[in-house]
Amino acid sequence: MIVVTGATGNVGRSLVRRLHEAGEAVTAVARHITDADVPAGVRAVAADLAEPQSLESALHGADALFLLVAGDDPGGITARARAAGVRKVVLLSSQGVGTRPRAYRHAAGFEAAVAASGLDWTVLRSGGLASNAFAWVGPVRASGVAPAPFGDVGLPFVDPDDVAAAAAVVLRGDGHRGATYVLTGPEPTTPRQRAAALAEALGTPVRFEEQSRQEAHEQLARLMPVPVVEGTLDVLGEPTEEEQRVGADLPGLLGRPATPFADWARRNAPAFR
Repeated sequence: MIVVTGATGNVGRSLVRRLHEAGEAVTAVARHITDADVPAGVRAVAADLAEPQSLESALHGADALFLLVAGDDPGGITARARAAGVRKVVLLSSQGVGTRPRAYRHAAGFEAAVAASGLDWTVLRSGGLASNAFAWVGPVRASGVAPAPFGDVGLPFVDPDDVAAAAAVVLRGDGHRGATYVLTGPEPTTPRQRAAALAEALGTPVRFEEQSRQEAHEQLARLMPVPVVEGTLDVLGEPTEEEQRVGADLPGLLGRPATPFADWARRNAPAFR
């Protein structure tokens, strides 16, 4: 049985579906999850990664764990997983752990805890997710505007469905013990280009509106801690060469190219209407 934390998120929901369709027994975990959030036959357990003890019923009888960076006690999570008989943990972390370790200390702490857990472990370091464009749903619906800073800086955003597909490969397969994979999209795209791809997918105009760094900071600070906001804006505005590089790990895991942002936009266009 495979436990998927963050099971109602952009990566987790896709991962639960993929594992279930592949015939795996799956327990889906999120703070407010219900049976209505998962396919028939998938067990839903409400639990909070910030409270590792709440995971005990979800972990009972599990062989593998897909883990998000959430909460402040990764060692408590992995200790409970080990005590429950879990053998393998796959951590979804951030590319920033490798490129900006000071800004991404929290995620680095999870990586260290997983590596010290005594479990078979694999780390997936994701680049920016295409689903970050969901931040545009409100302004696109209201006024056909897509606001973002650094309009002409390109990054290889990755489709969360591709991240889920990579996680499924690692969770179900062998040969990934102790590996760290960096997952990116197939090419760098700028916010301006992503807005244009969304407009094409919708068949209606979407006007890109460039924000200042301060405007973006104020918006992001409502969603995440200030140090993470600063690190995120540094990546978006002044990416390193490594952060702009298209990686080979995702195609290597999936046996196909990564999915372009335009495909993500077409698949998710209904959310913006």
